[in-house]
Amino acid sequence: MASNNESLQEFIDRTPNLVDYLYNEVKPLHSSRATGQKAASVPPVFSNWRDEQTAGAETAVLLHQSHNMPELYVKGPGAFDLLKSIAINSFENFSLDRAKQLIACTPSGHLIGDCILFRNGADSFALVSGAPVHNWVEFQAQKGGYDVELVRDESSNLNPTGTRLQYRFELAGPNARAIFDRVVEGATPEIPFFRTRTVRIGGHDVLALRHGMTGSFSVEISGPFAEEEAVRSFILEAGKDFGLKPLGMTAYYTNLQSGWMAYPVPGIFTDPELDDYRKYLPATTYETNFELGGSYLTSDIRDYYSTPFDHGYGNVIKFDHDFHGREALERVPEEAKRTKVTLVWNRDDVQRVMMSQFESGPRYKAIDLPIVNFAWSQFDEVRSAQGELIGVSRHAAYQNPLGDIISLALINHGHATIGSEVAITWGEPGGGSRKSQVERHEQTTIRARIASAPYDPEVQRIAKRGQ
Repeated sequence: MASNNESLQEFIDRTPNLVDYLYNEVKPLHSSRATGQKAASVPPVFSNWRDEQTAGAETAVLLHQSHNMPELYVKGPGAFDLLKSIAINSFENFSLDRAKQLIACTPSGHLIGDCILFRNGADSFALVSGAPVHNWVEFQAQKGGYDVELVRDESSNLNPTGTRLQYRFELAGPNARAIFDRVVEGATPEIPFFRTRTVRIGGHDVLALRHGMTGSFSVEISGPFAEEEAVRSFILEAGKDFGLKPLGMTAYYTNLQSGWMAYPVPGIFTDPELDDYRKYLPATTYETNFELGGSYLTSDIRDYYSTPFDHGYGNVIKFDHDFHGREALERVPEEAKRTKVTLVWNRDDVQRVMMSQFESGPRYKAIDLPIVNFAWSQFDEVRSAQGELIGVSRHAAYQNPLGDIISLALINHGHATIGSEVAITWGEPGGGSRKSQVERHEQTTIRARIASAPYDPEVQRIAKRGQ
């Protein structure tokens, strides 16, 4: 276990095998896996996760994001230049009414993470979600001597204040636009994709961000935390006629059809150029508190790194400015780029695994619904029909409206043919890790069909625009 008084580098130096520690020993900090006093502040369900998932596909849902995401506020004359030096995507035309996905890399071109970046003023920005990115921004601000003020607002399970600076909701689903039109006072402004507008809802000014990461029209709504309950209650009441349901955290973490692959393993542990960063970073942050799990297991943490190309960000990389990792990304050969896909799991194989729980043996790793992955950072082997290891399956979840389990996967160059069949190795080697949530089991294989990511047709259309 990491000490409060040591750096990340000191922790690495005294840990015989970092992968073994992350795979077996971590007690996670992230709200999706934390328990007890550190658990998430939003209930797992408000009704039941099946109906909540279905509402997101057929009517509308209100996502409650006020508590689960860390935020970092960056203000000052150096804020724009600081963030531009980190982002792999362009800052051209980044006007005051825009938000964007901020994607950060190491000098070696490996992903650190991503978050949503709001421009609240000429020299004022908010970074939402993506704890490793926040740590990287803080370090670069200090190292580069940028004239900025930084304010951290941690997720509620880690927040000693017991409150947040901002509330944050997302209104999504086929009826979301009609509900938004009803709750906004006066004429509803037309908000282009990833643009923001200030509107009034229930007598309160709120910031509305238009995006579509859950499928059809969606809008993120935020404002001062003290107004959280008033705005939320007003929206839920106004949306009753449209079938609006509040979405609990269980269904929240099953949103894979958007194709967004959350929280890559930050590629910071081995790069010699990042020795000063590892000595700066406390050993108690996210970087030593995320779980590894699944059938893919090596002894080298570098095998878990990824690049922006792997996550489908190739279309947003802009070499129109200097940023950390630019030279490395310019040199990545085509054959080294993986493809992000959706895997649709074979129903017969899923049923076979489930039925093994009712037999004397062998019993395979239980498939829990709806969140199928049993570690926050899951890696399961994906093999071709010929048995060749061709990629890794990451986040997996059951989709009630589809009646299928799907997962997001990174597939090696030349193997990501839509419609082809692959095999997922299900269950951990050696009967399972020492993680408390992993029971003893035997490995098996589950067939899957390769499909596009995003899986939702509307999100596919939006993703083609880039940012």
